[in-house]
Amino acid sequence: MKSVLVIDDNQDIRENTAEILELAGYKTFTAENGKKGVETAQREKPDVIVCDIMMPELDGYGVLHLLRKNSETQHIPFVFLTAKTERSDFRKGMEMGADDYITKPFEDIELLNAIEIRLKKAEVLNNKYASSKQGINEFIKDVKNAGLVNHLSEQYNTDNYAKKQVLYQEGKRPRVLFYLVKGKVKAVKSHEDGKEYITDLFTDGDFIGYTALIEDKNYDDSAIILEEAEILQLPREDFMQMIYGNMDVAAKFIQIITQNVKEKEDRLLSLAYSSLRKRVAKALVDIQSKFNAESPTKPIEISREDFAHYVGTATESLIRTLSDFKAEKLIEIKEGKISIVNLEKLKNLLY
Repeated sequence: MKSVLVIDDNQDIRENTAEILELAGYKTFTAENGKKGVETAQREKPDVIVCDIMMPELDGYGVLHLLRKNSETQHIPFVFLTAKTERSDFRKGMEMGADDYITKPFEDIELLNAIEIRLKKAEVLNNKYASSKQGINEFIKDVKNAGLVNHLSEQYNTDNYAKKQVLYQEGKRPRVLFYLVKGKVKAVKSHEDGKEYITDLFTDGDFIGYTALIEDKNYDDSAIILEEAEILQLPREDFMQMIYGNMDVAAKFIQIITQNVKEKEDRLLSLAYSSLRKRVAKALVDIQSKFNAESPTKPIEISREDFAHYVGTATESLIRTLSDFKAEKLIEIKEGKISIVNLEKLKNLLY
């Protein structure tokens, strides 16, 4: 059960607020002034604090200041409950680290919505997201679902794309963020000798093209449809508002994407220094996790040419290595589709 601390010197408001929260299923604590409020917060560690501004002993600003200085309470969501509506008061509170304001008198639903949003935000920011494309996708969706985006429209159309159709081209300026509702897409880079190298693979639920949007630069790769796809386009302005409209969200996103860049660098090093067998083995594991995460026994469906571009080798060399893996009973190949037989051995291939 989530807990809420209500700090207010007005007994009626304090008790009524606590009653509303208790009826909604929250465990509540109360304090009649700022000093006792700080003591209660440090002792009980509530999930959210709702605090009046004008109080004896210690006002709301003082409460917020002391709690933000304490490492055990500094991240507790803090909502000011106040009758003061001057802009200077709002600005002062936000600059000090308050998460929200509720102005008296307020409706029950307004209070409950504010509490729910703060709890969702805390959950998102405290979650440990994987430093991968999947982790970034999960984070973006959680931010949207948690209501941390104020102006993100729900009304976006989806378009259907045919196999081999180009989604965006290397060197072009990004105008939208792509969300892959259904299908498979590859990101590719072209070398001076004309060869193609697959930098990433995308499937249902993935966001595509966010790096160029964030860095405000042209695409450094191209995105091409691998199989018929349904794609939603999110305008650049809405995406940027989603990421940078909330500094906590921005900091969390940057932390995840920085880790993701490190993983891509590690993959490039692997391509440069690992043996072909280890590269093919790793690619099998990667593609299986990207395309068949929910159905690990489902065969991998990708052309040998695209597979070779992902590994960074000639198609003939890839086919020979896959043949070796089949003979070693690491994989099975039926009708051109690859099924992994021994995933752990592929992950830990020695040479």
